[in-house]
Amino acid sequence: MLSLCLCCFGQVKSGAFRVMLKGLLSHSVPEIGVQQAAREKANFIFLDAREPKEFAVSHIQGSIPVGYDHFDVQRVADLPKDQAIVVYCSVGYRSEKVSEKLLKAGFTNVSNMYGGFFEWVNEGLPIVDDKGATENVHAFDRSWGVWLRKGKRVYR
Repeated sequence: MLSLCLCCFGQVKSGAFRVMLKGLLSHSVPEIGVQQAAREKANFIFLDAREPKEFAVSHIQGSIPVGYDHFDVQRVADLPKDQAIVVYCSVGYRSEKVSEKLLKAGFTNVSNMYGGFFEWVNEGLPIVDDKGATENVHAFDRSWGVWLRKGKRVYR
């Protein structure tokens, strides 16, 4: 089981992004840094807590779209309760809330990816769409898109 990772608080490159995340997130669930999640990717199931239109633009290869607005734990009920799961969204807020629901439902090895999909892209890690590798990233809206330093912002 992953434990709360206090080291994640410093693992986003941008100081302004780090300050925003510190205030935005409750840090109520275990967190994993982007680099650790990428290094150990084969050990995790990744759940994408963004909405379908965001997932369609790009996502981490092999991740399972579960959404946020209409998230239902029954969508992952077939996963073993002790499965190592990393949940992500754009910056970490929605995935933190989905992680809370998973833990409440009895999943025991769930972590929120600190900095989210934006930090994954900012670190230059690979993303895909249904055709393969892409640089496109759904930036949610222009106010959230400021946290994306790499990739091509998409707002559709």
